[in-house]
Amino acid sequence: MADQTSGSVLKSAALLEQMRLHMATDAGKELIKKVGLVYQLNIAPKRIGHDEEIYVVDLKKGAVTKGPYEGKTDATFSFKDADFLAVATGKMNPQMAFIRGAMKIKGSLSAAQKFTPDIFPKPSKL
Repeated sequence: MADQTSGSVLKSAALLEQMRLHMATDAGKELIKKVGLVYQLNIAPKRIGHDEEIYVVDLKKGAVTKGPYEGKTDATFSFKDADFLAVATGKMNPQMAFIRGAMKIKGSLSAAQKFTPDIFPKPSKL
């Protein structure tokens, strides 16, 4: 699979590319067994809902792809680029992000609660 993050204006794209590579590792395979959910991420450069790039983190098949999911996701999140990075790297608590409006959720809240910084590989350098 080619690098799907080229041409992206998002800083999050680098983390999502690392996540895609992480899925092929043993740790990634454990994660798939543990979580088994499909998340769609709508990430906007500056304002939620504007110029969003859409990524799917499929923790059933173990894939990260760019573009909307075909079918029904377990949960869909909307973020600004910086807020997604803060949540994914553990700098912002996901519940606080939601309460502050930095993260919007559609779909199953129980599935959304499994969306934690633990599912992301520790970034080498972003």
